[in-house]
Amino acid sequence: MPNSSTYQPNPSSGTPSRSRFLIELLVAFLVTKLPFISVPFKWLESYFHELSHGLATLFSGGVVSHIQLFPNGAGLCFSQGGWPLAIGFSGYFGAALWGYLIFTFATWQKGIRFSFGLLGTGVIITILLWARDVLTISILMSLALLFLLPLKLKLNRFLATSLRIMALMVMLNALASPTVLFGLQNEGDANMLAAQTWLPAWFWVLCWLATSACMLLLCWRKVDANASPSLSS
Repeated sequence: MPNSSTYQPNPSSGTPSRSRFLIELLVAFLVTKLPFISVPFKWLESYFHELSHGLATLFSGGVVSHIQLFPNGAGLCFSQGGWPLAIGFSGYFGAALWGYLIFTFATWQKGIRFSFGLLGTGVIITILLWARDVLTISILMSLALLFLLPLKLKLNRFLATSLRIMALMVMLNALASPTVLFGLQNEGDANMLAAQTWLPAWFWVLCWLATSACMLLLCWRKVDANASPSLSS
């Protein structure tokens, strides 16, 4: 019997179809532009940004005192020691990487509840280790609830869709956030890196933009690979 090209979807995969991914990406983009509703997701990107600074500090031999988050989506990580180049670069890079990792979690259909629980638990651990002021604790508690409250829902498919959209919003915010650094003088991660190297601040901003775009592309490649038809006889 001659071979023919047929589409054989993987029923155990939580990876969306191409059209569903594009719809989720559009929804994520629109939500990031909505007033008030977009605020918790800006906090989410800021949290992963500062968490990445903190982890880079620890991995390079430094000590993290605490992190601080603000209602407008800004944040700070207070630390001593470590490798300044790695610490400075890790914020925007890490936020984009976290977004991709969360998207990957959301394609693990059987483990979607574990993924929500793991992320929520991670935020709670961050509160215990590095949150010191009431405002930061309140913001982080809101993010913990963002991950933990959906566990009360019974539909895993809805949970997977929600987590994928959140992941895409983190990556989109990570793509948009570095652009504000173009107009800053003597402040921000890009200028700190410029002071540590001979490379100008705009070079680092472009690196972060490329990183975020690359993470979105990797998500698309994952979706495209899953949707590609396979050969059968």
